[in-house]
Amino acid sequence: MSTDTVADEAPVLFEARVAGNGTRIGIATLNAPRTLNGFSLPMAHLLLKQLNAWADDDGIAMVVLQGAGEKAFCAGGDLHSLHKSMVAFRDAGHRDIRDNAYAAEFFDVEYRVDYLIHTYPKPILCWGHGIVMGGGIGLMSGASHRVVSERSKLAFPEITVGLFPDVGGSWLLPRVPGRAGLFLALTGALLNPGDAIYAGLADLHVAEERRSAVFDALLQVAWSSDAAHNHECLSQLLQSHASDAATGPLLANASQVDALCEGDDLVAIIDRIRALQTDDVWLQAAQKTLAAGAPGSARLAFELQRRSAGQDLASVYRLEYITALHCAAHGDFAEGIRALLIDKDRNPQWNPATLAEATTAWADTFFVSPWAHAAHPLADLGTPMAERSLA
Repeated sequence: MSTDTVADEAPVLFEARVAGNGTRIGIATLNAPRTLNGFSLPMAHLLLKQLNAWADDDGIAMVVLQGAGEKAFCAGGDLHSLHKSMVAFRDAGHRDIRDNAYAAEFFDVEYRVDYLIHTYPKPILCWGHGIVMGGGIGLMSGASHRVVSERSKLAFPEITVGLFPDVGGSWLLPRVPGRAGLFLALTGALLNPGDAIYAGLADLHVAEERRSAVFDALLQVAWSSDAAHNHECLSQLLQSHASDAATGPLLANASQVDALCEGDDLVAIIDRIRALQTDDVWLQAAQKTLAAGAPGSARLAFELQRRSAGQDLASVYRLEYITALHCAAHGDFAEGIRALLIDKDRNPQWNPATLAEATTAWADTFFVSPWAHAAHPLADLGTPMAERSLA
């Protein structure tokens, strides 16, 4: 076995293992287990560089993406660093959303990594163990082969911190069956392995105890230079180790969720969710998260899903980028992080404080771009390599 592993304290560990036919498998391990592998800007830069290098390396047949530690693949983005940048932006009296250089760079590189994974020319196996939330779903969602294990918990919890389901969430969530994608955005509801597969955010359930066997088997495959052949080989290998996942609460409550989120009136939808009388603990938790969450985040999530309809993935990332920088400049994002992670008082003062104030006209200001289309920082998405089908 040959390796290219960097120092163990690096935020991402990279390794290349020799497999069948003398081909190699690239393995990228998010390496910040103490912060549940929270996705940081250094991680994003390292991944972008290495994934591009492996894409161009004819000797690399496939890539594995995983997280260090037992608790999480990736629990989301590095919110502490983003909060620091937002406080500095505010204290300096800035108004132009481009003036938060850290946030502009963070979302730029993060979205580039996510988009690259979606359009990667080789198979990517993402092992989504433990907590997979927000930015973690952004990394996992585009992989060609997405595995969850018995301890996997997926969610888009951005409403709790005054953001919106970004990292392509405005493209992903409308593709969840029925109206469940809107429900997940409004409530941050947890998905177990069965629900992750039902929602289209994962492909297979493989028991965690099988991970070593899967990795050993990867090294025995006679990979080739044909990406389609390698995709099929990986699919067959994973299927041979897969097991059924128990039905989750999202699927069990699918008809009720669809009824709650019916129509195009966000106020009516949220009123129905809040008024629901139920003994179901999963639905009760969803109600509580919605009640405590930012009204502005609910409106932005709703409007972004509506605006993203019919757009390709690159266009959705460009729209989310603009909205994310507005959130970092004058939205509830800083206040949400303060209440949850900095002061930890769990008493955010949302502005707007009610959904009645978080109008469509209010949300429209978050979609105003300071750039002409050709000057958008992500204008080049989709040009370096041909997109595979994303339908």
